[in-house]
Amino acid sequence: MFETLTGRLNQLFDQLRKRGKLSEADVDAAMREVRLALLEADVHFSVVKTFIARVRERAVGAEVSKALNPGQQVVKIVNEELIATLGEPAPLNLSGPKPRVVMLVGLQGSGKTTAAGKLARLLRSKGERVLLVAGDPYRPAAVQQLQQLGERLDVPVEADLSITPPELARRALDKADKGGFGVMIVDTAGRSQLDAELMSELKAIAAKVNPVEILLVIDSMIGQEALPIAQGFRDNVNITGLMLTKMDGDSRGGAAISIRSVTGVPIKFIGTGEKLDALESYDPSRLSSRILGMGDMIGLIEKAEAAFDQAASQKTADRMMKGQFTLEDFLDQMRQMKKMGPLAQIMDMLPGQFGQAARQVDPKDIEKNFKTSEAIISSMTLKERRDPEILNASRRRRIAAGSGVEVQEVNRLIKQFREAQKLMKTLQKTGGKGLGRLFG
Repeated sequence: MFETLTGRLNQLFDQLRKRGKLSEADVDAAMREVRLALLEADVHFSVVKTFIARVRERAVGAEVSKALNPGQQVVKIVNEELIATLGEPAPLNLSGPKPRVVMLVGLQGSGKTTAAGKLARLLRSKGERVLLVAGDPYRPAAVQQLQQLGERLDVPVEADLSITPPELARRALDKADKGGFGVMIVDTAGRSQLDAELMSELKAIAAKVNPVEILLVIDSMIGQEALPIAQGFRDNVNITGLMLTKMDGDSRGGAAISIRSVTGVPIKFIGTGEKLDALESYDPSRLSSRILGMGDMIGLIEKAEAAFDQAASQKTADRMMKGQFTLEDFLDQMRQMKKMGPLAQIMDMLPGQFGQAARQVDPKDIEKNFKTSEAIISSMTLKERRDPEILNASRRRRIAAGSGVEVQEVNRLIKQFREAQKLMKTLQKTGGKGLGRLFG
C-alpha cells in the first residue's frame, strides 16, 4: 500500500536531508512536491490544502531554522501533521451489557461478509464468544459464504431466508443473550448505489438490536468515491466507524488519508489482504510511518509474534548467533516467515534503508526463491540438512534431480546459507555493532 506516494516522498526527503540550511524558497519548493504527491495519490484537494498550509507554517519558522538538521526536522513536521490528518485512534466500542451488537453496512462489493469473518476472528482471539448473523438474503450465496467462514472459524452463524433481516437480527439477539455470547456481528445487505430502500432496512435492523457500533465497510481502491459514500451513510444511519478494505491493493492510499478528515468518522480497522487474519486495528502513527517509508516495526513484531513459536524461535536465534544453525533451521524459518502473510506486506513494514532496499525487489521473485529453496532442502536427507559439509557433488546432483532444479541452484542455496552463517558469527563477535545502520 502507498507505494506511489511513499516513493515520491522518499525522493524528496532524501534531497532535504542533504541540505545544511533551508530557505523559505526551499520550503516552498518542497511543499509543491508534497502537494503534487498527495494529489496524485488521490487525496482530497481540501485535505491537501489544509495539510500543506499547516506544514509550511511550521517549516518556515524557528522550529526548522534553528534545528541542527533542518531537512530531518521538516520530515518530522510532515509526519506529525500527517498523523493529525489521519485522526485519533478509535478502538472498537464493546462497552455495556452483553451481547454487544456490531452492524456492518456498505455498498455491494465492499467486502462486508469477509470483513465480518475477519472481525469475528479478531474478537475470538481476544476471548470473546461471537455470533455471526447472515442478514443479506439478496446477494446470491451471501449466506453460504458467511456460513463457510463461520465453519472455518468455529463461530456459529444465525441464518433464515424465510424471514426479513430485521426479524432475523431480533431473533439472533435473543439467541445471543440466552447463549451467553459476548458479541453479535450482523452482516447486512448492500446495493450498487445508495437508495432509500437500503437505508430503510438498515434503520429497521438497528432499531431491533440497538447496536453499539455501526461500521461502514468501504473498498479503499475506489479512492475519492469513498467520500460521498461515507457521507451518504453517515447522513442516514448513525455510523460510528469505518473499515477500509483492500488496502493491500491500493498503491495510492488517498481514501485512507482523506476520509477521516472529510467525514469526521473515525477509521477503526484496515483490511490488508484476503486471509482472515489480514485485519489491523487502525493506528494513525503507524500508518503515517508506512506512508513516509519509515516502516512499521510494531506491526512487524505483532505479525511475528502471531506466526512464530516463541520457544523454538529463541533456540534457533541462539544457535544462529553462535553460527550453529542448520539447513533444517533455515527451512523452518522460511516456513515461519510465510505464515506472517504476503511478503509485499512484510517488506512494506521494514524501516529505513533496509525497507527502501527491500522495496526495490519484486516480492514475486522472493516468493519464487522461497519455493525453490524449500524444495531443495526438502529433497535432502535429515543428515544432510543438519551437516551441509557432507554435501559433495554426487549428493548435490541427487538433490537437484529430486527438487526439479539445476545443480547451480543447489550450489547457490548452499552459498547463501554459508554467507548467513558467517554474518551471524561476525555479529556475535562484534556484539551486533553496525546492525543499526541497516535501519537508518
